[in-house]
Amino acid sequence: MAKKRTGDPWMPAPKYGASLTGLGINLLVADVSAAVSFATDVFGAETVYADPDFAVLKLGEMEWMVHADHTYDKHPLVGFVANVEGRGAGAEFRLHGIDPDKAEANARTQGYTVLAGALDKPHGLREAYILDPDGYCWVPDVPLNNA
Repeated sequence: MAKKRTGDPWMPAPKYGASLTGLGINLLVADVSAAVSFATDVFGAETVYADPDFAVLKLGEMEWMVHADHTYDKHPLVGFVANVEGRGAGAEFRLHGIDPDKAEANARTQGYTVLAGALDKPHGLREAYILDPDGYCWVPDVPLNNA
């Protein structure tokens, strides 16, 4: 695995791995810094840790990881994302309880792609569809008042 990080991470990888529970999300990205900027600028996520290879992001009780493509250079999954636009095709990363109108406005201000602006949906949610720099689809949503 190629690493660009210099120095030590905020915690040893085995310790972080042992701390994980439940469903985990790990996204392979072309640029960790761009992925972190998207999450913090659009959704207000907190950066738990970030370096050129890896980041941990947190939003409320939700936590996810991003790894730079170069860290997966010897991993079988790298072949699925190499030179692919619109990674995660068919997957939505739903951020329940995150204001879709605010996220949409932030995304537009920062120049990100808004696939579908905030709308009230028949399934009782107001939601927006926003693409990150790698083409992953993020869906912030809140319940409708009449739901």
